[in-house]
Amino acid sequence: MNMALLFPKIIDNQYRGHKLALWLFCLLTVVFIGRALIHALAPDGGAQSIATIPLDSFSHDGANAVIGIFALWGFVQLVTAILHVIAIIKYRAMIPLLILLTLVGQLFRLFSMSNKPIPVEGTAPAGATAWPLFIILCIMLLLSLTPRKEFK
Repeated sequence: MNMALLFPKIIDNQYRGHKLALWLFCLLTVVFIGRALIHALAPDGGAQSIATIPLDSFSHDGANAVIGIFALWGFVQLVTAILHVIAIIKYRAMIPLLILLTLVGQLFRLFSMSNKPIPVEGTAPAGATAWPLFIILCIMLLLSLTPRKEFK
């Protein structure tokens, strides 16, 4: 494990970590773009149709507030995903750092889910995948900090 890969002296397009982490990063970026677009553009922001938040039981203004927050959240997720795409295309040396930041964000999400739970009628995908994604991100981070033979 090479911590210098986390904060490289030169941010170039050379990804030096294990290739599996790079491929998983690309796959997660596609998933994150899809998730962001759903939150930003779906009529309910995915709040009820996907996350099973019972918007029908909220007042009109309350439901609209939740939908608005989901849309804002989606646009923030989209900006983050665009940064991931830029890193994949042009600045691959940043990928270990972006994996770390995504991992920290997932840790905050897990903390929030356990301390400020949102009432849902079913199992939301974000809730069902929260811990598996955290574990995958931990593995990705370790792999991204493992230099390939040609970079040792």
